[in-house]
Amino acid sequence: MENKENYGQCISNSNLGETGFSYTLSLINGKYKMTILYTLMCFGVVRFNEMKKYIGDISYKTLSSTLKELESDKLVNRKEYPQVPPKVEYSLTERGRSLIPILDMMCDWGTQNRI
Repeated sequence: MENKENYGQCISNSNLGETGFSYTLSLINGKYKMTILYTLMCFGVVRFNEMKKYIGDISYKTLSSTLKELESDKLVNRKEYPQVPPKVEYSLTERGRSLIPILDMMCDWGTQNRI
């Protein structure tokens, strides 16, 4: 196990709410945010209804609002095509792609530690 002092340095001179950990958590915390990010990581470019199908038990309203939050946080790109019917595609931004190693590690941890 790594040295506990390294972790303590993260919060030693500030409160936990002002740390990088807290900021990262604020971006990915939410019932479906990580699932959406992971879906985009796996499938690349995804249309709204495809995303709904992949996730399953998410409402259209929740999916829409969560995608808007992720877009606002610059983790997800939204590309709208001017056609009828409307076509909108979502993908990870460069900033969103920088989360891939974290998502991969979480997936690996879950696979190894599933009870």
